[in-house]
Amino acid sequence: MKKSIIIKVSGKVQNVGFRFYTKKTAKDLGVKGYVKNLPDSSVYIEAEAEHYVIEQFVEWCRKGPSWARVDKINIQENDLMNFRDFQIR
Repeated sequence: MKKSIIIKVSGKVQNVGFRFYTKKTAKDLGVKGYVKNLPDSSVYIEAEAEHYVIEQFVEWCRKGPSWARVDKINIQENDLMNFRDFQIR
C-alpha cells in the first residue's frame, strides 16, 4: 500500500549535498516527491512510495550523506499527491 509523508530534517543539512543525495536515494529506491531547502536551514521532503520503501527512505534521511549532521527529523502523514518523479525544488 502506498504511503505519503512529509519529512523535515534539521541539523547541518544545507550546503552539504543533502538535496542531491536525497534525490539519488529516492530514485534508487523508487520514491516519488520532492526535496527543498527551507529558510530556517532545514530540509523539507515530501515522499511517496510503498510502505516498506518509505521506511528505508526515512532510515536514510536519519543519517543523510556522510558530511551532513542530522540533529532532528520530524515525520508526519500526508495525503497522496501521486508525484510522477522525485525533484529538487
